[in-house]
Amino acid sequence: MPADLAVIGLGPFGLPLAQAAVAAGIPTVGYKTGPEPGSLSAADLRRMLSGGFRHATGPAELGRVRTAVICAPTPRGADGGLDLTQVESAARTLAAHLRPHTTVILESPVPPGTTEDLLRPILEEGSRLRAGRDFHLAYSPSRVDPGNRDFTPANTPKVIGGLTPACTESAAAFYGRLTDKVVRARGPREAETVQLLETNFRHVNIALVNEMAVLCHDLGVDLWDVVRCAETKPFGFHAFRPGPGVGGHALPQDLTGPTGRTLRMVELAQQVNSQMPRYVVQRAATLLNEHGKSARAARVLLLGVTYKTDLADQQATPAREIAIRLMELGAQVSYHDPHVPSWNVLDRPVPRADSLYEAAADADLTILLQHHRTYDLQGLSVKAQLLLDTRGTTPTGAAHRL
Repeated sequence: MPADLAVIGLGPFGLPLAQAAVAAGIPTVGYKTGPEPGSLSAADLRRMLSGGFRHATGPAELGRVRTAVICAPTPRGADGGLDLTQVESAARTLAAHLRPHTTVILESPVPPGTTEDLLRPILEEGSRLRAGRDFHLAYSPSRVDPGNRDFTPANTPKVIGGLTPACTESAAAFYGRLTDKVVRARGPREAETVQLLETNFRHVNIALVNEMAVLCHDLGVDLWDVVRCAETKPFGFHAFRPGPGVGGHALPQDLTGPTGRTLRMVELAQQVNSQMPRYVVQRAATLLNEHGKSARAARVLLLGVTYKTDLADQQATPAREIAIRLMELGAQVSYHDPHVPSWNVLDRPVPRADSLYEAAADADLTILLQHHRTYDLQGLSVKAQLLLDTRGTTPTGAAHRL
């Protein structure tokens, strides 16, 4: 069966889209843009393949679909901005095979203006077709939340901004097959800025609550109780919770594009959040000292080294920096994570604990960095000599909380 959709980029943005499309009965072909670790389990991938998903045998297949969605990753570049190299490469590959009447949608996180100022010229030059006349062009924020069982592509509204009204409607017709609600933006720049606002909203609010965590510890205030009470307010408040740092694929952007205008709040949020791994290590060293031990040669067990609960994805996980800083202090670091069979830091393997409770009982300090569902925190708090909970998920009084 010929594919109806081509997903270009099979990383954290493309794989969930392909999965949703296959589940909706859309024949889908995937095209890799580079080494792209995905966030789907082996079972999910098997279901996709049995549902009709297949990998493209070559770029020519991109010219045989009605809809092509570019989901290439945009990692942090050397200048701190988003690196659009893979988006450009994907666009050039697609342009060489683009046919009239195709709908092209960009879902990668990009600065506002990218769809019109970068993607459009590449597609038009390579295909000799005109966007808005010969093919449709639009942008849609990815809105992927890996592992979230409450919000799936089917019940998460999709924002779409097309180059022309006809482009918007063509993209809306495609996404209408995947989701219950489609929201039309005025254009690509507005849709791109939706992604910017949503991502920065998360990082700014996490930074606020991370600063509150440090302040509350100094004041002897239980922040977790503060958040629990505050979130009962039915208006004007949205609960965020602190942690050891911010990971994931959605990077904050403090520059809004070619204007070079700095978003000072986002810049400050990045500074605050980037300090959290250092703060966790400081708290760890202080706890050890308070219990008559030194960080040097202390046995420290890290629990959960992925960036998100119940996922194997380690993208930008704060666990890595925390491990490095502990090693620099002379600590003997080991880890346990049911989703990570092996873990390297500074090109060296970190010892993995086979028996969680035995390892916690043997360690001078256990640090909970990620609360996977398999962890029995009540039992863990009994076994551990000293437990630092950076997620506030242990029973009250069972551990030292961040």
